Amino acid sequence: MNETLFLGARLLDPASGMDVTGDLLVREGAIADLGQAIGSPEGVETVDASGLCLAPGLVDLRAAIGEPGAEHRETIASAAQAAAAGGITTLCALPDTHPALDDPALVQFVLRRGEATGSITLLPYGAATKGCAGQEIAEYGLLQQAGAIAFTDGRRAIGSARTMRLALSYARTFGSFVVQHPEDPSLAAGGAATEGELATRLGLPGIPAAAEVILVARDIALARLTRGQVHFAHVSTAAALDLIRAAKAEGLAVTCDTAPPYFDLNETAIGDWRSYAKLSPPLRPEADRLAVVAALRDGTIDAIASDHQPHDADDKRLPFAQAEAGGAGLATLLGVTLARVHGGDLTLLAALDLLTARPARLLGLPVGRLAKGAPADLVLFAPDRAWQVKAGQLPGKAQNSPFDGRALEGRVVGTWKVGRRVFGA
Repeated sequence: MNETLFLGARLLDPASGMDVTGDLLVREGAIADLGQAIGSPEGVETVDASGLCLAPGLVDLRAAIGEPGAEHRETIASAAQAAAAGGITTLCALPDTHPALDDPALVQFVLRRGEATGSITLLPYGAATKGCAGQEIAEYGLLQQAGAIAFTDGRRAIGSARTMRLALSYARTFGSFVVQHPEDPSLAAGGAATEGELATRLGLPGIPAAAEVILVARDIALARLTRGQVHFAHVSTAAALDLIRAAKAEGLAVTCDTAPPYFDLNETAIGDWRSYAKLSPPLRPEADRLAVVAALRDGTIDAIASDHQPHDADDKRLPFAQAEAGGAGLATLLGVTLARVHGGDLTLLAALDLLTARPARLLGLPVGRLAKGAPADLVLFAPDRAWQVKAGQLPGKAQNSPFDGRALEGRVVGTWKVGRRVFGA
C-alpha cells in the first residue's frame, strides 16, 4: 500500500479555514487522515515537515504553452516541470496555439500530453472562436465533450460585441463561461506601455488604461443581457475593478483574476526599456497596483493566475516596442504572492485561497483543499526561505521573467501529485 505521512506540518486549508500544526496521511493517492497526532502506521514513508507549510497544490487558471506549434518557447513537458517546481498541480492551458484548440481532437491531444507528464492535471480551454480569430463561434458542445473547461481566445480579446454576445449565450447553454482578455483591440493596437508620462518619456507608443475599462464595461453589459458568465483575465486597473465590484454587487455572473506582476510591480519596472517587463496588459502606475492589492483583500478578485507567457531570447532581446509581450510565471507564482503576505496585505490563508480553493471552485474541480478523501495534490513550502529569481536558472524552457533579480521569501520544498512526489528541492 502506497502511504506517506507528513509529520509536524503547518496544515493550511483555505476551503475550511484550517490552520493547525499536525500530520497528514496520504494513502493510494488520496488524503486518508489529517490533524493533530493522527498516529503513524507501520512501514509508512515519513516526511519531516516541521517548520514547513503544507497546502493544497496550486490551481493555475491561466498559462500559455507553446505546444502545439511553438515548442521552441515551451513544451507541455517543460511547462509541467516548471509548474511542479512552483507547487502547481492543476494548470489551465490557453487555446491560442498553432493550430488553435478549436477542434475536439486538439483538445484531447493536449489532455493526453498533460497526462503523460504524470506531474500535473493539464486542463485546456477551448477556443471561443474558430482559430481564435474573433469571427466565427467554435463548436462549444463538441469541445466541452472533448474536455475543454471553458472558452476563450486566450491572449486575444474578442473585440466584436456581437461575437461576444453569441459566445456568452452559447457557453451558457452548456453551463460554461467565457474568459476575456479585457483590452479593446482598436485602442491597444501598436501600443507597448501604459499611456502616460513614463511612456512619453521613453518614446514608447501608449495603450490607454481605458482600453481595459471599455471592454470590461461592455462585457458586463453583455453578461446582463445574455445572463451568461464572463471571466476577466489579468485585470490590472482600478477603474475596471470598480466596474467588476459593482457587477458582483448587482448579482451578475462576473468573475476575474489577476497575475503577480499587477500587484507586485508597477510601470517603473520597464525603465531603461527592460523588455522582460513588457507584458500584456502592460504594467500600470502605482495607484492601479494598490487598487489590485485592495481588490485581492476585499474579495473582488477571484483568483491569482500565473499568466505564464513563454518567449525565447529572440522574442525579447529586441527594441522594447518590437519585443513580444508576456512573462514566464509558473515557478514564481507562489513566491511573489507570498510577498503580499510578508508585506501585511493578505493573510496566508487568504493568499492561498486565491491560488487553490477559489479557482478550483470557479472551475468546479474537486481539488484545492485538504480534506479526507480529497486528491493528494500537495505543496510543501518554507514560508520564510529567501531566494532570488534568476533568468537562466528557472525550471522549464521559459526564462523571460519580469521578476528577474527579485528577492523573494517563500520557497517550494516539495510537490506531490495524487500522492506521488513530482518535485523536491
